[in-house]
Amino acid sequence: MNAVTEREKMIAGQLYRCADPELVAERIHARQVVRAYNATDPAAADERRALLSALFAQFGEGAALEPPFHCDYGWNIALGDGAYVNVDCVILDCAPVTIGALALIGPGVQLCAATHPVEPAQREAGQEYALPIVLGRSVWIGAGVVVGPGVTIGENSVVGAGSIVTRDVPADVVAAGNPCRVLRHL
Repeated sequence: MNAVTEREKMIAGQLYRCADPELVAERIHARQVVRAYNATDPAAADERRALLSALFAQFGEGAALEPPFHCDYGWNIALGDGAYVNVDCVILDCAPVTIGALALIGPGVQLCAATHPVEPAQREAGQEYALPIVLGRSVWIGAGVVVGPGVTIGENSVVGAGSIVTRDVPADVVAAGNPCRVLRHL
């Protein structure tokens, strides 16, 4: 069955129009919550947890996310137990973004599930699509890494700072570079 609404198309990984009023309203809501979160007192752990627990699909026990932070929707983000996300993280969660338990995300990391078609006419028509991102358990993503749409990084793997990840990274490896590639097995 084909998706009917733009939101259903987005979730299904199909081309959709991000200017759809429902999606615009949901992004505005997420930005309001994120703005409140980013303005919280550093000592307000309960307030921070309440804000992100209400916004995210999952905000795991003992998880932490340092402001400032940005996301598109929030309800497509699952942050596992004990995961840690450092400052200046951007998550474009037009598709599910899953961050496994005990994962460590360095400062300035971008997790970009959203993308645009190569065909210019589709871009000019305001269409885009998104593919899920999965970071496995105990993954460590170094500072300034960009992870593209549709990428899975296997459990225990380390991605070196500044890497651009456009393809899956297997479990139990150290990978780095632009493009990111496996350097050694753990």
